[in-house]
Amino acid sequence: MPPEHADAVWLTEDHVFSLPELAELSGLPESELRELVDYGAVTPVDPDATPWVFSGKCLLTVRTACRLRVSFDLEPHSVALMVTLLERIQDLEAEVCDLRAQLPERH
Repeated sequence: MPPEHADAVWLTEDHVFSLPELAELSGLPESELRELVDYGAVTPVDPDATPWVFSGKCLLTVRTACRLRVSFDLEPHSVALMVTLLERIQDLEAEVCDLRAQLPERH
């Protein structure tokens, strides 16, 4: 019989996480998450609010940051740079797809 997953949650942009929750779910310590915020790689929903809360999208970003840190033994500032560049590439790829969709069909 498969185990029950009563605590499974469908993540959306509307879902928010506290800093401790994000640390637990991502595998990064809170201190490194704070550094990622300082470097601009991750942004709280309201940076001026206390305590910080983060969107569901941030969880994906922070998990990527954790994999990069572990895989390449990177310092937080290097991880922040890589995460920022990866997100920029994703944005550009989405923009290219949108532009291609606007082109007339070729036969």
